[in-house]
Amino acid sequence: MKTTVYMVRHAESPFEHGQERERGLSDEGRVEAVRVADRFEGIEVDYVAASIYVRTIETIQHVADRRSLTVHTFEELRERPIKGLDYKAPWEELVVAIEQSFTDHDFALEGGEPTRQAQKRAIPIFEQIIQEQQGKNIVIGTHGNIMTIILNYYDPGYGYEFWKQTSKPDIYKIIFENNKMVHVTRMWDTVPAEAER
Repeated sequence: MKTTVYMVRHAESPFEHGQERERGLSDEGRVEAVRVADRFEGIEVDYVAASIYVRTIETIQHVADRRSLTVHTFEELRERPIKGLDYKAPWEELVVAIEQSFTDHDFALEGGEPTRQAQKRAIPIFEQIIQEQQGKNIVIGTHGNIMTIILNYYDPGYGYEFWKQTSKPDIYKIIFENNKMVHVTRMWDTVPAEAER
């Protein structure tokens, strides 16, 4: 049976130290969130989920609202921190660490979460959602790192290079058959699709 998961990376959100969970979208991000909902016009959506972070919820809230659906939130789908809050590092060092984390699944900077550990907490809930919504169309509001980590679990070809080219927001349509990922298509900034099911 075919189950379709639309993974939606959150729109632009201004960084605020120590506000990972609470920070919402920027003005530009709110405009893009409406565009995300517009991109789903003509596509049947049965279930909407997100990480507990405000920016992921705000990005897909219009998708849910237009269908009178609830956004189900999950702690396990939160973003992967490559470093701890007390570890100060320039962006360049973080990027190098993210790259290394996709070749060495047990690597993270001090206080951070390795890829293997992130998969252990995210994949069970991800597969639970797919199992419970089998044969349906699911939208999940997500983050760049954890989205890539989830895809990497099913296909190691998804790693640093994939993460680096994703945008905010971004949408990937992923087809699962018998718990196997069989097809991935980028949907953001493409011609709106005809009605899909």
